[in-house]
Amino acid sequence: MSAQLQLQGSADWPTRRRAVAGLIGTAGAFLAGCSQTSQYLSSTPPQSPQTPLAATIGAGQVKAALILPLSAAGNAGVAGQAMRNAAEMAIAEFNNPNIQLLVKDDGGTAEAARVGAQQAIDEGAEIILGPLFAQSVGFVGQVARPRNVPVIAFSTDANVASSGIYLLSFLPESDVDRIVQYAASTGKHSYAALIPDNPYGTVVEAAFKQAVARRGGGQIVALERYSHDKAAMANPVRSVAQASGRADALFIPDGGDAVPDVAQALVADGVNLKRLQLLGTGLWDDPRIYAAPGLDGGCYAAPDGVGYRNFSTRYRARYNQDPVRTATLAYDAVALVAALVKTQGPQRFSQQVLTNPSGFTGIDGLFRFRPDGTNERGLAVLRVSTSGAQIVAPPLRSFGGGSAT
Repeated sequence: MSAQLQLQGSADWPTRRRAVAGLIGTAGAFLAGCSQTSQYLSSTPPQSPQTPLAATIGAGQVKAALILPLSAAGNAGVAGQAMRNAAEMAIAEFNNPNIQLLVKDDGGTAEAARVGAQQAIDEGAEIILGPLFAQSVGFVGQVARPRNVPVIAFSTDANVASSGIYLLSFLPESDVDRIVQYAASTGKHSYAALIPDNPYGTVVEAAFKQAVARRGGGQIVALERYSHDKAAMANPVRSVAQASGRADALFIPDGGDAVPDVAQALVADGVNLKRLQLLGTGLWDDPRIYAAPGLDGGCYAAPDGVGYRNFSTRYRARYNQDPVRTATLAYDAVALVAALVKTQGPQRFSQQVLTNPSGFTGIDGLFRFRPDGTNERGLAVLRVSTSGAQIVAPPLRSFGGGSAT
């Protein structure tokens, strides 16, 4: 099956769609860094320097760098190896694209990422894919920007995005905006929120306040931060419980280890969760959420999952193991580069091409890069049930040609 990436609204792009995990196919470079795997995307890099290891994938004329933490310890190294596999798979499925990947191992350190980027540019790389960690993205940008080499990185930290430094990952801000938009469209205007007291929660809180403010008539009647400890969470939960009578929706942007405990604490404080529309982010895509009876009927924003399941099937057939969730990021980045090389001529990696307002379709659905380096995604809204997730609002199939602002 040839990898295909679709450029929305352009007759010059291949139109054959590969249902690979939602991101699509053609050079369906897309994203795949689901919020539920944010520990791989935004955690602090290990501090042991590594000598970058070089390798190549593909034999085309156009060179692109791929910077990953291949030799890093723990989850980072596992993610790096899976992403390298996915990049190799994209090359194979695209059917002999005219690209060559210069693979650089940053070992999970920012300095090694910088060295790898410099080596790749000196070897002729026209674009850089990666790295994974926010700190490393900044170091790579320092090397790439003076040489006018664009970067498509995999970090979920929007602070490292800028003109020419694009993030392909799932940004928490996208989840928040989509779920608030959906809640408002169903008549919800008064929100309460319990938000984890961690860096993810800080990002989500700011995005939540902005998303509610953008929708006329919306208000936040209570918002508290909490630590995932039953004693420490008692006061924040009690405060929100007391204000919940003035809310018609309750936002709990945390994962499957914490949200069931929060819901249980709210019920113990007298909150009728069935009266409120429960809202979450992509972190809710977790069997522990579906198994919690109190969360039945809650909604969250995420890709519809079809593309990733298809991608996983093909990945297992090729590598005899399951991919990590971030693997689709590398697949989509490589597929995107292959498609741009095939269809866009000398301007293939220009800002105008990369920020096309019609966007692209990848394994996890529709996306486009904003000029500031962040991205916008066409996420679905899913409802929690004991049998799993049910789609209640489909993902966008088109941005309608509107500008990405």
